[in-house]
Amino acid sequence: MSNKQPTANSQWPIANGYLDMELLRFTTAGSVDDGKSTLIGRLLYDSKSIFEDQLDQVKQSSNRMGLDHTDLALLTDGLKDEREQGITIDVAYRYFATPRRKFIIADTPGHIQYTRNMVTGASTANAAIILIDARNGVLEQTCRHSIIASLLQIPHIIVCINKMDLVEYNRDVYEKIKIDYEVFASKLDVHDVQFIPISALKGDNVVERSKNTPWYKGSTLLYTLENLHISSDHNHIDCRFPVQTVIRPKNDKFHDYRGYAGRVAGGIFKPGDEVVVLPSGFTSRIKSIDTYDGPIEEAFAPMSVTITLTDDIDISRGDMIVRTNNQPEVMQDIEVMMCWLNSMGPRPRTKYILRHTTTDMKAMIKEIRYKLDINTLHRIEDDKNIKMNDICRISLRSTKPILADSYKKNRNTGSLILVDEGTNETVAAGMII
Repeated sequence: MSNKQPTANSQWPIANGYLDMELLRFTTAGSVDDGKSTLIGRLLYDSKSIFEDQLDQVKQSSNRMGLDHTDLALLTDGLKDEREQGITIDVAYRYFATPRRKFIIADTPGHIQYTRNMVTGASTANAAIILIDARNGVLEQTCRHSIIASLLQIPHIIVCINKMDLVEYNRDVYEKIKIDYEVFASKLDVHDVQFIPISALKGDNVVERSKNTPWYKGSTLLYTLENLHISSDHNHIDCRFPVQTVIRPKNDKFHDYRGYAGRVAGGIFKPGDEVVVLPSGFTSRIKSIDTYDGPIEEAFAPMSVTITLTDDIDISRGDMIVRTNNQPEVMQDIEVMMCWLNSMGPRPRTKYILRHTTTDMKAMIKEIRYKLDINTLHRIEDDKNIKMNDICRISLRSTKPILADSYKKNRNTGSLILVDEGTNETVAAGMII
């Protein structure tokens, strides 16, 4: 991290209100050369979120490459191979902030062989920016990434029709692509889709409104990101608190303190609430909800807190605190939509480590139900040969019950990963049906 100050025109939020600002995580996706890295570079540059020495390095690299402009894509293409090939290979995470909101960006690859990296980058995203080259329209990779965004239940989709400068900002081109995408998206489980005509290279409608698109009456990309309503994206109905660790200070001040620390995965917890601890089934009431800054009156997703109970109950990592009248399903036979991440395909009857919320256990693949055709959404039931980047439905059997909701209901308690016992590699990421 550079120790230089941001450029002179930087507009950073005041320190006192900075930590309290809402955080938006978003991912970018699209086909190769659609301009994802350039768009992120433009966002960082135009929002004055780049250090001077970083900008100088990018300018020097652009000059060495013989470019007549500063290639802002170099801000995110951090790997040597990425800069040499002009593509994104790994997921590049970038952070910036405006006076209204903090942002974490996951710049994901466009190549088919790196689709698994998009799953990694998009798994925690509130929004997905899908780029479409105005010259090419909706492509196979556009559909592939949109389906993954739908499977991952990303609440907000922003379709940026990029390189409008190369089609002379033609409104008809924009409208045709918009209609084509809407027809495709009607087959998916997406509810909030917005369209923006942009030029990442020129900066049209990225941070500032463009005079080249007087026919476009919508918001700029940054304004859209700043004003997305994300507070309702979390499940605030079903109370779920997976315990990560037990807090026992054992000092004079907190001699008898016993707290259960973790991150709220759903619902709203308040002192006095009657709760049940799973899987033991013991009931109690919440005595207090503590944070680093002191006790609070309520906790909700995705806050990290420590809960104390009125009764001494044997609770450990992997247990879950829930409301007595609203409990997750207890299951050992698990139906999962799985994105396979490993070069070696799934091996039925082979044991894997299953990781779900804060607990680990052994599990094996009972059956591969079908493979999903990413382009048509059709089920392929006669081809069970699963390869890297394939999405399939499988049946798992775990050695002990898990406390889960469907992924559609709760992304935190409805997701899991499989890990190879021998190599400790994550081989698959799954969404519980």
